[in-house]
Amino acid sequence: MAGLRSLFLDHYEAFRKRLRRRLGSDDLAMDALQETWLRVERMGSTQPQRNPVAYLFRMALNAATDQRIAHGRVLTGAEVEALMEETPDSLDPSDVAHGQAEIAALAEALRELPERQRAILIAARIDQQPIDTIADQHGVSSRMIGKDLKKALQHCAGRLDRPLVQRFGPGAGKPS
Repeated sequence: MAGLRSLFLDHYEAFRKRLRRRLGSDDLAMDALQETWLRVERMGSTQPQRNPVAYLFRMALNAATDQRIAHGRVLTGAEVEALMEETPDSLDPSDVAHGQAEIAALAEALRELPERQRAILIAARIDQQPIDTIADQHGVSSRMIGKDLKKALQHCAGRLDRPLVQRFGPGAGKPS
């Protein structure tokens, strides 16, 4: 834990600059970093195995997303412009490395799923097949497909340390 705290403090300015560039506002970046500090304090003694600097930056991005959702904020024009101006050449190598690590973690999470849940997740989210079609293919009800899909999504979200956002029904668009 002391290691994450000191890493956070050592990289604070770099995080602030990257967040300001991503979010389009120094105030939003500072708010996200303050929330990240509180989360690091609450974590206890756990420390990520892989890249702790990328882990801390992802925590800050997640904190910014959580704050935006909590406040019902939409992107400002400056934020949209900042995102539009970001080109592959301007990507930070640590962001690329973190993205590659997340892809690897997702692949591992998919391998851990039971075969049917993996097939349902891929059919529904990657191949964009309707639930009824998937149910016919597996010889089960649409409700069962929905349950398996939810379990698969929860597993992957948990392995990636991300909130699961409900797409339909009451509370849609909010972390569940």
